[in-house]
Amino acid sequence: MDQNNENHTTKKNSEDKKITNMASLLEQEGLGLDLPKAGEIKTGTIASISPGQIMVGIGAKSEGIIRGQEFELIPPDVFASLEIGQEIPVFVVIPEDHHGNLILSYVRALEAKSWKKAQILMKEKETFTGTIEGYNRGGLLVNFNELHGFIPSSQLSFSRRADMTGDTPEKRYADLIGQEITLHVIEVDQERRRLIFSERSAVHESRDSIRDKVIEKLNIGDVLTGRITSLADFGAFVNISGADGLVHLSEISWDRIRHPGDELKVGQEVQVKIISIDKEKRHIGLSIRQLKEDPWQEQIKDLRVGQLVEAKITRLTKFGAFARLTSEIEGLIHISEISDEHIGHPKEVLHEGDDATLRIIKIEQDSHRIGLSLRRVESLAFADMDLKALEKELTDTDIKVTSEDTPTKEAPEPEIEDTSSKDKSVSKESTEKAPEESAPESEIENTPSEDESVTEQSAEEAPEVNVPESDNDSTESQKPEEKPSGEPPSGDAAEDKTEE
Repeated sequence: MDQNNENHTTKKNSEDKKITNMASLLEQEGLGLDLPKAGEIKTGTIASISPGQIMVGIGAKSEGIIRGQEFELIPPDVFASLEIGQEIPVFVVIPEDHHGNLILSYVRALEAKSWKKAQILMKEKETFTGTIEGYNRGGLLVNFNELHGFIPSSQLSFSRRADMTGDTPEKRYADLIGQEITLHVIEVDQERRRLIFSERSAVHESRDSIRDKVIEKLNIGDVLTGRITSLADFGAFVNISGADGLVHLSEISWDRIRHPGDELKVGQEVQVKIISIDKEKRHIGLSIRQLKEDPWQEQIKDLRVGQLVEAKITRLTKFGAFARLTSEIEGLIHISEISDEHIGHPKEVLHEGDDATLRIIKIEQDSHRIGLSLRRVESLAFADMDLKALEKELTDTDIKVTSEDTPTKEAPEPEIEDTSSKDKSVSKESTEKAPEESAPESEIENTPSEDESVTEQSAEEAPEVNVPESDNDSTESQKPEEKPSGEPPSGDAAEDKTEE
């Protein structure tokens, strides 16, 4: 058994040696076979040209065919220049199809050489001059030998972008077709057929230098169109004319959002308003929401400082309590506005879910903040406003409101009689000096008039005089006139004395 295996192995080695010797012999005689492989680029000679196909000899007495799609890819002007016997590069597409033919491509061979050249240019960071042949929404299209490359709008030089105007690709790029442009190769991906160029890199424009140039031409209040380049938790970065500006989270929408991704996405084109410029730090502040109508202004149109409102306590914090006025509007009661007495925490007075009557003490239009107060609900400073508000509410009722009292349906307005002209003058003077708040009804009813108090005081101080009952009606006229003891009696009194 072992002997048979040995014989078999010896025989196989002998045959391999003969084949190797034969290949070596053919190679020595110039008859070695160089079989083509898929993806190789070879130099061939045009053997024949006919409608729909080109026969190309590539050595070793073998010919390949350029036909079908590979034939149609040849530009008409290039095809017209081809001649029999001309050497051309060819790309091996299929070494042998089901008919035994070698399928070649002339265009792919030219492209492969262009890819290699692009790789060399990118590696050595050399520039080249191309011609703008078209455009799309994102930038310009440029010819590179047999390839088509792309220049993103962000990779155009600042000076070129500054000269472009219009809100559509046609308006921005149409006039650039046919112009020459100096470029750097910044990306080569043959498998994905991606060839990306940069004019900005070729003219040595750094990010900082571009931003400086952009900032010099910007003004606060300008409205520009930009493209979102990235999103962060605190906002979105938008490229405007080659420089990035920040749209803070609070400037994206009038509604409260938790993350910029709730409203925006990378690559999206947006209109922005410039709201701040810091040349030293090279910061550009942008806003999207300021270009939209603010719904908050409509929601608070009926609210005024000093107005009493009904609200529901929604949340308690160390510094105060939040109260909801409507489904869209919420205000803050600072801890100092909850009680006249010192409290350590709002929960000592308020609880979540409580309904409360509050007074608006502050409305901040820009920051959308409303300040509320609980302790100022009964404040005298707003008495006149409350009175006018009450009068407006009771316009269509039978209840009348005056500046001296606050009417209710259960307690009609009391009538106060005028006791004397002095009372009227005193009352008038008191009204002018008193604050714009009417005294409670109980005080008006129980306060005696000035004449009444004076009369009571006189009655207490006057001496008691016995007066006959018949003379009660003329008490004051019957009172004896008192004279000093040293004065002589009057004439009538002297006569009476003489008669006696």
